Amino acid sequence: MLLAGAPLLLQARTPPQAAGNVALEPMLAGEFALQAGKLDEAAKYYLEAARKSGDVGLAERAARIALLANDDHTANQALALWKRGAEPSLALSATEATLALRGRHAGTAARSLEALLRDPDPRGWRYALIALSAGGKNTAATAGVLQTLRDRGALPKDMNAQLAFAGLAQRLQQQSLVDALVQDIVAAHPDEPRVQLLQASLAREAGDLDGARKQLDALRNRIDEIPQARLPLAGEYEALGDAATSAAVLAGGPQNTQTRALRAAMLSRAKDDPGLEKLYAEMQADNAVPDQRHRLLLGQVAETLKKYDEALQWYDSVAGGNLRDIARLRRASTLHAMGRKDEGFAALRALQNDEDAEGEVVRDAYLAEAELHREDGDEKGEFDAYARGLAAMPDELAILYTRALAWERVDQIDRAEADLRKLLVIEPDNVAALNALGYTLADRTTRYREALELIDRARVAEPGNAAIIDSHGWVLYRLGRNEEALVQLERAFALNKDAEVAAHVAEVLWVMGRKDEARKWFDEARRIDPDHRALKRALEKTGAGP
Repeated sequence: MLLAGAPLLLQARTPPQAAGNVALEPMLAGEFALQAGKLDEAAKYYLEAARKSGDVGLAERAARIALLANDDHTANQALALWKRGAEPSLALSATEATLALRGRHAGTAARSLEALLRDPDPRGWRYALIALSAGGKNTAATAGVLQTLRDRGALPKDMNAQLAFAGLAQRLQQQSLVDALVQDIVAAHPDEPRVQLLQASLAREAGDLDGARKQLDALRNRIDEIPQARLPLAGEYEALGDAATSAAVLAGGPQNTQTRALRAAMLSRAKDDPGLEKLYAEMQADNAVPDQRHRLLLGQVAETLKKYDEALQWYDSVAGGNLRDIARLRRASTLHAMGRKDEGFAALRALQNDEDAEGEVVRDAYLAEAELHREDGDEKGEFDAYARGLAAMPDELAILYTRALAWERVDQIDRAEADLRKLLVIEPDNVAALNALGYTLADRTTRYREALELIDRARVAEPGNAAIIDSHGWVLYRLGRNEEALVQLERAFALNKDAEVAAHVAEVLWVMGRKDEARKWFDEARRIDPDHRALKRALEKTGAGP
């Protein structure tokens, strides 16, 4: 799955220092293998270096990399070295628990996790949560261990921890365990608003939208008593698909520019023009103080309401600094929406050539021009904007990344690859580019091994990133490793309810012959985004629908 937006910039990794020259050669070989995305080789080299040097840090590194490579044999060998040379630690216990879960040694896993949960270090429960989330390949077995921990009274009483473990049970799709954990939370914190928010969230994720709304409405009835819950309550209504009620909840509390910006976003999403008109009038009446952010927001609301002349006046009234440049960007888009496209593009060109404008704003002016050309169906103009942007800012990663995604969109895979590889020359550990290139090769070519190596490099940096987990599952599917792929794709969907991920799960299930399950996942993808390109391609490929 491609990561939207500008790429992340990461600092280059440096290998740990080995004890003595005897381990230098395998350690360097391990680092080179790691940089190449060959995790299985890297783990073995680091294990060799740990054995030769007795360095605990190398043993730990070998264990961590082996876990990512799903090489449990090497991970267990590295863990044994690590345990012999190190004092007990949270990381050590978490790794031991993860491997025990993978090996289906429920008793050992429970003991290691209980040690983490009872550790005086307040971070212990978080390590336990990570181990439970990443360890078991069988969700029922993992849930069984979590149930054992609850039965022993080992789970923490801290509410944040309780909420996290209940959320894990929900992702494991163990409803009876979810209900039991929620009952524990309600008993311990009967008047805590986060409990009702949790219950609503869990009900929504389970598909019980009426139950979710019932919880939210009950909390809304007493929201004036608990003003700190107003923002999260609005967020839950938004997640339920009720942007109008979300905006109404926000409107009931104290107002500032941030709150009004959120209201405007919700009202726009709900296509509630009368509500936006009311907000616009409210903001105009409260414009006595010449606050620049307030004026910028007034312009954005007026633009959304298609009051373009008024929007231009508000944007022109924003004076000075970065906000002024943002107003100039919005002004150009407004002119374009008015049909004064030449003026809009001229305004963007002026900003691109303004020596006093900040670099990020200049970059955004090129990206905005490309996006407007795309809206016009002007592919030549879109790519011309990218080309001029890169001529002016040759190493600007956001433009390179965005152009690469655009090349992929128009099926110019060679050019997309070239841009992503150039980006990786500039920033070798750029997670977004590693993932994008790996996913593109997996999705649009047959270079699956190369794709896996790139995605594995991204996984080392961000093992919990849902988009990268989806990419990992997708390349495993392309390699014919369907059962492994399904585990990763379902994990990605648990972290991020995305139409593309649901379509991936559906396609894998379909190919595995589990067509009734696949149809349910296709329906889920349609519910999230019926027009998603990945969904349409999966339906066409499988013949599961139009």
